[in-house]
Amino acid sequence: MTILALEFSSEQRSVAVARGGIILGEARESGGRSMAAFAMIEKVLALAKIEREEIETIVVGLGPGSYTGVRAAIALAQGWQLARGTKTIGVSSVAVIAEQARTEKLFGRVNIVVDAQRGEFYFATYNLAETSLTEIAPLKILPMAEVQSRAKAGEILIGPEAVRFFPNGRTVFPHASAVAVLAAGHGNFLAGEKLEPIYLRETNFVKAVK
Repeated sequence: MTILALEFSSEQRSVAVARGGIILGEARESGGRSMAAFAMIEKVLALAKIEREEIETIVVGLGPGSYTGVRAAIALAQGWQLARGTKTIGVSSVAVIAEQARTEKLFGRVNIVVDAQRGEFYFATYNLAETSLTEIAPLKILPMAEVQSRAKAGEILIGPEAVRFFPNGRTVFPHASAVAVLAAGHGNFLAGEKLEPIYLRETNFVKAVK
């Protein structure tokens, strides 16, 4: 299976191409949005020596994280599926962070933290082994005080902005190459319109006063 992986949930956006579980190319962009998404895709396709028509599946990191970034990745996958009939898969960006940490040789029990705004954090716990990762505690939202107490207790905190909030944290970004690794052999294909950002809070709409 030839995969195009998109991970736009953090400030370090990335695109990767993989085939048969092998990463053929990856492009990353930090900070602003100087490179358009399609320019990143063209760059990684050239690196991988793959034509657009060869892409069989698009895999998207669904967050949590940058809602705007995740929505952009989903829109791109939906458009590609509509135009070419490509299969789509969505994966948790928290699981992607866990896989990336494992790739970076960080093993054992780790807590993944992603800024949820409002003084809260998306929080999940994984056990990372050399050849596998296991979710110990599922994703939830915790207040800053509780996450700080875990940090003071010596628990390992990792994530895109972990060091910004927690002195002993470790920066680990979700990379598209890790998205592709998680998707290899994945059979849970979704119609593009069913891809949705992971957002644990209820969406509340306030009717404007006329």
